[in-house]
Amino acid sequence: MIPGRSTVRTCRDPVIGGSHPHPSVCRVGDDYYLVCSSFEYFPGVPIFHSRDLVHWRQVGNALGRPEQLRLSVDTPASRGIHGPTIRYHRGRFRVIATNMSAGGNFVVTADRPWGRWSDPVWIDLPGVAPDLAWDENGNCWCTTSDGHMARIHPDTGTVLEGPWRTWRGSDRQYPEAPRLCHVGDWWYLLSKHGHALTVARARTPRGPFEPAPGNLGDTSRPIRSIGRPDLVTTPDGAWWLVRPGAREHPSGFHVLGQEVFLTPVRWENEWPVVDEGTERPTPGESHPPLPARDDFDEFVLAPSWISPRGRPDGSWSLTERPGWLTLRATGDTLDRPGCTFVGRRLGHLDSRVSVRMDPGTARAGLSIRRDEAHHYDFEVVPGRVDVVARIGPVRQVVASRTTRPGPVTLTVVTRTTDLVPPSFVRPTDEPAGVEPAGPDTIAFHVDGDPGPLAELDGRYLSPEVTGGAAGRVVGMYVTRGVAAFDWFDYRGLG
Repeated sequence: MIPGRSTVRTCRDPVIGGSHPHPSVCRVGDDYYLVCSSFEYFPGVPIFHSRDLVHWRQVGNALGRPEQLRLSVDTPASRGIHGPTIRYHRGRFRVIATNMSAGGNFVVTADRPWGRWSDPVWIDLPGVAPDLAWDENGNCWCTTSDGHMARIHPDTGTVLEGPWRTWRGSDRQYPEAPRLCHVGDWWYLLSKHGHALTVARARTPRGPFEPAPGNLGDTSRPIRSIGRPDLVTTPDGAWWLVRPGAREHPSGFHVLGQEVFLTPVRWENEWPVVDEGTERPTPGESHPPLPARDDFDEFVLAPSWISPRGRPDGSWSLTERPGWLTLRATGDTLDRPGCTFVGRRLGHLDSRVSVRMDPGTARAGLSIRRDEAHHYDFEVVPGRVDVVARIGPVRQVVASRTTRPGPVTLTVVTRTTDLVPPSFVRPTDEPAGVEPAGPDTIAFHVDGDPGPLAELDGRYLSPEVTGGAAGRVVGMYVTRGVAAFDWFDYRGLG
């Protein structure tokens, strides 16, 4: 029997809000480090730090240099970097992941999670979402999707033995991307198996593995799209599952992507099960992952800023106009890859995002997006500001107003109450005989105007409409000329 019971009774769940899928966690002393998939965005593999598993702060990215992460311009949305695992062994941190678009599985290493990570070392193994574990003899074991396992040298990428199948699962469904954990006298394989989280165990990493009498328990409520879990213990011997999921919504749409949830675990007959006797983390908005406002007074961008597929030198600057983020166009539309876009993951269902920008003669603005075919843009051109909706093959200017030359403040508000029907654009629209049924309303405000310029149904920026796995990202862009942004302010509401 493995002792230890959760001592944390309540917390705000998800503990990391917004699109942070496939989380993996490791503990070093009193510190926890967590990584997530980054898909087509650069920098890749965000790294978070916590001292309590509840409050997290992003401290860096494992793939922060262009030479580490090469994503071609035609990399589809929600492809790119998948399924990372972070582990600490003999003074070194290692992150292993899959580049779904080029190269396959790789490992990067660092002495400190917030420091400089190595260039990728590629590993010739089948499958995706790899995992790392070390035995008492120093052997490194890599497990990938469908339960493939191999013994590897993580610093050279050499496959020393294997791969072979460890456990084929049951009920005609294979275990998806298992994680290998050594606890007590057993080796455990944790995986997503169909619509449940399951576990099998063996005395050695080679197996044979036997499945648990039941699964890990009900970890799906109040979330959906549960995914691959990771297991971690606290210094006082408590155990937790860190796993991804999407918050349920009465409309049936979920808009933020997979977020990071925390579930207590207890041990019965040397099997991990969800601890039903422990009070669950309370559903609600996550703690802010970064300061609400960025005044662009530093010499480097904060690690939370991301760009689709890359951020070319010369497309952005914090020194060209000190105290401003200057963006230079590299593409002429947000409807195709290659544009200049700097944004952050939207982490709250109800939010308010504002920017103060000097557009000059540029075409630039603030966009909330899922991919090139699904985004709402708040766009400024000389003498005018437009609200533009791109939904699949349709691109339409839905509202406009004139503006004076000089700086302008743009604000985008998402709200889950007082929804508008999908046919509405402005608050003054007449009733259209259509009941509001989307997940949220997205409103667009200019400067100090008392009302929004436009309000749009948020369902068209959800995976149920767009497909793909990534959540919403909101950010600044320029598609013609050069524009400067004085500040960016993000507020979670409610």
